[in-house]
Amino acid sequence: MKRLDWYIIKKFLGTFFFSIVLILSIAIVFDLTEKMDDFFEHQVPLREILLDYYLPFIPYYMNMFSSLFIFISVIYFTSKMAGNSEIIAMHAAGMSYHRLMVPYAFSATLLFILGIFLGGWVIPKSSARMLHFTDQYVEHFSKENARNIQMEVEPGRVLYIESFQRRSNIGYRCSIEQFEGKTLVSRTTADRIYYDSLQYWHLDQFTQRTFSGMRERLSRGERLDIEMPVIPDELFITAQEAQQMTTPELRHYMERQRQRGSGNVKAFEVEYHKRWASPLGAFIMTLLGVTMSSRKVRGGMGKNLGIGIVLTAAYILFSTVSTTFSVNNVMSPFMAAWLPNFAFLAISIPLYIRASK
Repeated sequence: MKRLDWYIIKKFLGTFFFSIVLILSIAIVFDLTEKMDDFFEHQVPLREILLDYYLPFIPYYMNMFSSLFIFISVIYFTSKMAGNSEIIAMHAAGMSYHRLMVPYAFSATLLFILGIFLGGWVIPKSSARMLHFTDQYVEHFSKENARNIQMEVEPGRVLYIESFQRRSNIGYRCSIEQFEGKTLVSRTTADRIYYDSLQYWHLDQFTQRTFSGMRERLSRGERLDIEMPVIPDELFITAQEAQQMTTPELRHYMERQRQRGSGNVKAFEVEYHKRWASPLGAFIMTLLGVTMSSRKVRGGMGKNLGIGIVLTAAYILFSTVSTTFSVNNVMSPFMAAWLPNFAFLAISIPLYIRASK
């Protein structure tokens, strides 16, 4: 790394963090204006507003719109250098176009590592506080009742509950089926099921059928105590829970749900892949930004910024639409997370080859 490299790195990172402070400050002002009535209505303490909502707000939206910040930052300061003929001077001093990309790649690597760390460990913990605050004071979205729950709680053991209430930990009209291979060996039904503690459950008014070849044994009773490796909170996990899990927790949860045969894993798989695809977008947006703004053109910085904002908006829209397709089983979670990167990489490479010539 030479002095010129550090000059570009400081320009890159300085512009990036300045744009974050500027744009997020404006976003916070608009968000505060929109939610002020809710805060006054619920008499929310100022400390909770600052620590439980707006403190997690910053890394959450910083990571969500990192592609926008990176692209605009690169276009802004690179266009400025091109307009001041600094890039022409670099080429005149013998610096090739490929060598010019080294400090950009170094800066993108730092932002990639930061994105992995924030998205995988910091943001999930802070998002839990922000979502809890939103659910309590702004918009109630947590479910109190779950219906038609079916899962394989352990190998060969399938649980079905028609309805379950979170507050009372009571479910109604349930069945537990035990399989050996593909053969049903027992089936227990009950009018009510409720959770005690330490994975112990109780069945009220149960009927148990045990199958042995062509024979069936029937037993009924008032109460049956069983042990199942599942707790009530697992019955209410939704796509929003994925944002509150660290990357190792998210991977462990997906593996466990696949073993249980659960059908709500798609959103979690998309979230997992996006935690890698979004930070890697730093390299693609940097490459595209440099190739678009490294030449001195008529229209200057304003034209480049306008094109940059449109392309970044298209990238974010593309990512959102592909996520929706995945949740609706139109596209695989891997493709939903990575397709925007593949599409913009296909645009960036020809532009880079052309610019380097």
